[in-house]
Amino acid sequence: MTPTTQHPIRVGILGAGPVAQAIHLPTLSRLGEDFRVTRVMDVDAAVAESVAGRVGAAWTTDVQELLEDPAVDVVAVCSPHPFHAAQVIAAMRAGKRAVLCEKPFAVSGDEAREIAEAAAETGVPIVVGAMHAYDHGWLAVSEQPFAPTSIRSSIVLPPNPRFEDFATEVLARPAMPGRNPHDPEVAAAAVSGGVMGLAIHDLPLIREALSWGDPDAWRKVRVVGAEPLAPFGYLIHLEAGGVPIELHATMSENWNPDWRLTVTGADQEIGVEFTPSYVQAGSGTGRRFASGRITEFTPADFNGYEGEWRHFADIVRGGEQRIPTAELIDDLVFALEIAEQAADTARAALAAAA
Repeated sequence: MTPTTQHPIRVGILGAGPVAQAIHLPTLSRLGEDFRVTRVMDVDAAVAESVAGRVGAAWTTDVQELLEDPAVDVVAVCSPHPFHAAQVIAAMRAGKRAVLCEKPFAVSGDEAREIAEAAAETGVPIVVGAMHAYDHGWLAVSEQPFAPTSIRSSIVLPPNPRFEDFATEVLARPAMPGRNPHDPEVAAAAVSGGVMGLAIHDLPLIREALSWGDPDAWRKVRVVGAEPLAPFGYLIHLEAGGVPIELHATMSENWNPDWRLTVTGADQEIGVEFTPSYVQAGSGTGRRFASGRITEFTPADFNGYEGEWRHFADIVRGGEQRIPTAELIDDLVFALEIAEQAADTARAALAAAA
């Protein structure tokens, strides 16, 4: 596609599920001077037509039709995880100006390498939707790095539909599968899925914090304990470069959401309390404790999803990419390694207890 200075930037959306409906469309509606959704693709024709109708866009059930549409400048990949890598690569090779992909943008190391090769070949920039990396709360507290001595990510949320239904009327929500908590393979899949579905929001930040003390710490990951939590969640203990890390998440009917990331050092600590993903209520609140004083950073009036779309607009118009593609690949490799080790650990623990 020939680069254009046309404003707003024209967006094509691949996959019109709950994330696209309840997060990206409301976000883009607030950024109307920068973006306009021009085509929506979903394999369900009724969903594609209905969601496109909300924003006055064309619709299709065919990926290639969207990629060949000259009225689409950039692509947002919001499809199920297994389709991400192929669709990201196809969008880059179709000549789109940039690609925003929901996390994770691949589900294997081989796919990550294929994306890296396509990025090098085409020069098309990629933004991955790990929205906390663009959250004002994190950006504020991470400006003064220090060597961490421990890190904790804790996520307590009600099920996503509760938030989704406040954001919009979601069409064709997928059913939640049942599972046998005593099956080692089910336990392995639960913790692995938890890492790639929830922990992955914070893992890029954790990898960044680890690098403050040792740039290669993230490569030295060892999971020492992993178990699924009922009804949905996980508890994972690991270390990376000698730094202990706890990953905890639980989703239940309790309404009180609490999402926190804490990085502790020898003489200081930073923390961010994030707003839930589906709540368009501004950024997280960042706090720093150092020299006996607590500094609280005033939240921005936009959350990390809007932050990533604002940055995406800057990239498309020639600005610098905040997180280079090579760093995005490393973030993915870090997450995949934790997910694989956590699955093996949970599987072995349940099998030994049987």
